[in-house]
Amino acid sequence: MQNNLTTLKMKLFAYFAAGAAISMLAFPAIADQKATVKLNLDQVNPELTIPAEIYGQFAEHLGTCIYGGLWVGEDSPIPNTNGYRNDVLQALKDLKVPVMRWPGGCFADEYHWVDGIGPKDQRPVMINNNWGGTVEDNSFGTHEFFNLCELLECEPYLSGNVGSGTVEELAKWVEYITAENGPMAEKRKANGREKPWKLKYLGVGNESWGCGGNFTPEDYASEYRRYQTYCRDISGNKLYKIASGASDYDYKWTDVLMKKAKNHMKGLSLHYYTVKGWNGSKGSATQFDNDDYYWTLGKCLEIEPVIMKHDSIMNVYDPKKRVALLVDEWGTWWDEEPGTVPGHLYQQNTMRDAMVAALSLNVFNRHTDRVKMANIAQIANVLQSMVLTKGDKMVLTPTYYVFKMYAPHQNATFVPLEVETSVRDVRDGRKVPNVNATASQKDGKLNITLTNVDLKEKAEVTIPLEKLGKNAVSGEILTSAAPNDYNDFDNPDKVKTAPFKGYKITKDGLTVTLPPMSIVALSVAI
Repeated sequence: MQNNLTTLKMKLFAYFAAGAAISMLAFPAIADQKATVKLNLDQVNPELTIPAEIYGQFAEHLGTCIYGGLWVGEDSPIPNTNGYRNDVLQALKDLKVPVMRWPGGCFADEYHWVDGIGPKDQRPVMINNNWGGTVEDNSFGTHEFFNLCELLECEPYLSGNVGSGTVEELAKWVEYITAENGPMAEKRKANGREKPWKLKYLGVGNESWGCGGNFTPEDYASEYRRYQTYCRDISGNKLYKIASGASDYDYKWTDVLMKKAKNHMKGLSLHYYTVKGWNGSKGSATQFDNDDYYWTLGKCLEIEPVIMKHDSIMNVYDPKKRVALLVDEWGTWWDEEPGTVPGHLYQQNTMRDAMVAALSLNVFNRHTDRVKMANIAQIANVLQSMVLTKGDKMVLTPTYYVFKMYAPHQNATFVPLEVETSVRDVRDGRKVPNVNATASQKDGKLNITLTNVDLKEKAEVTIPLEKLGKNAVSGEILTSAAPNDYNDFDNPDKVKTAPFKGYKITKDGLTVTLPPMSIVALSVAI
């Protein structure tokens, strides 16, 4: 199955009234791996930028994501700044994290914010019943999260408690964070923060169809309208209110929410995991064959028709795309690593995961007319994370390097393109193009990111461009010998980026040779 190749032409259009779209035209089969990436610079819409928030992160009170991953406390022997471990802090600064979602996830709908303020030795202890029955001491709370966002210069994104909370509780949390004066502001000041923080993104519940309350869409729509009413703009702070949206293929949820609550929201969330299934084994993060590799890429790319379907429903009620679609949980989900704590969702992160990240980000960029944020799950030690920590050690994952390579796309103007490439049939009827791409322009440079998913064959990619200077191009590559290669504490640099010189400037543009299983980022002066 995985060697059954045909050739196709994928036209990736940036913007239509109905949203981004893909069309495919069959071409005769060819023997070698060649591809063409045509940048439609004459079709660029200067008002259509790739929001930085598409490269957002997600930090839940789950396993060692917070405790041990981001936070070790001021008294820890691990080098830290006010309790935040220095190595992770620097890694995230280098990543230019634009937005961070917290405190969940499922944890959000059991979290009561008043438990996480005040002197740490007086904060009540709770049991994290969602994730392994771990004792949660609430030493990382509102102040710790907002101060971290200030250190990283990123936007905070709160997930409010609808499942087990109250309207009053969420309203007072917003007031505590944003009010200049009043009883909640006085409480905040007494806890050491004189000036209010800025809070833009407010999620009203999480997965309200499941762990966030098991609501029907009709019931949640009513609850959402009620909750958001009392979450007010205070002291000049403007809230961007986000309704808890669907899980992957639940199109009815989107239809009901848009029908009943579209005028009360600025964003609607969507969750999509690259996962084999929710019952039984999800498969190993590191032990898999080539067929599993290609199937995984096919599954991750299926997020594109899912986004398009949700977008088409939203267009019925919101043709001007006033309400954004926010993919605020996405990524791979494998079995927990052997010997780790059940329920902590600690998984390794391989070159396969890096390919999933690159292909997914390409999809989000293509649909940036509706998709305005995405938050990979999660930032540290959980699922498809950026970093792994163990004691005082930290490693950067292959996925981390993808996010760093793609950082130039943040807030850059989207460039529509067409890709002519061979396509691979994989099991369950999915198809995977061998070459995928995305492009943007900013500050006089084209940012072009290319992927070759083929495990054996290199790909020669032609990019027609006019009048390139001799030193107009620079590049970076992420690749490895095997798709299950990963970084660990004994070998932290097995998978990492390197300078890329596999291109030629010709009179017709660029010719780029992509090694097998590689991700390449090019910067082209224009």
